[in-house]
Amino acid sequence: MGLMGRVMGWALGQGGGLVRTVEAFRENTENGAARASDEKRAALEQFAREFAGQRAGLFDRVIDGLNRLPRPMLALGTLGLFVSAMTSPDWFSSRMVGVALIPEPLWWLMGAIVSFYFGSRYQAKGQDFQRSVAETVLMGQALAADRGRTDPAVAPASPDAPQDYADNAALADWWRQADAD
Repeated sequence: MGLMGRVMGWALGQGGGLVRTVEAFRENTENGAARASDEKRAALEQFAREFAGQRAGLFDRVIDGLNRLPRPMLALGTLGLFVSAMTSPDWFSSRMVGVALIPEPLWWLMGAIVSFYFGSRYQAKGQDFQRSVAETVLMGQALAADRGRTDPAVAPASPDAPQDYADNAALADWWRQADAD
């Protein structure tokens, strides 16, 4: 019975034996699941930090909503003029006579106001987009720098690389040979 107990103990893991040997050829699924869970959690935390931004206040959101109205109103108003020209030509022609009497400098002034309005909005939104892209890039660089500090495989090579590779003799030898050449 003592011999049988020792054989079974060796095979089933009291001394590491056969179970440890099998793990050399096949991953321990419990440890693999824990690593996968850690990777997913780290990825989600990174995304949360990367895409976390300041939400605009209620006033800013209302003003942004109002600023989106002029373009659709101009487009729909123009379509409305076409419909009114077809349904009531007399009414439309009397309005167009009134528009024809507007002096040219007033048209220039209106054109400048509309151009500055849409141009400034286009520029402001473009700058906000560029700012958000820059923040995302900086966040990515900061995350890469964090990974570089914790993961020696990501860290840039330095002149003291053999010390960086102290735990891996083969890499330290390779570094010395590459440095000698």
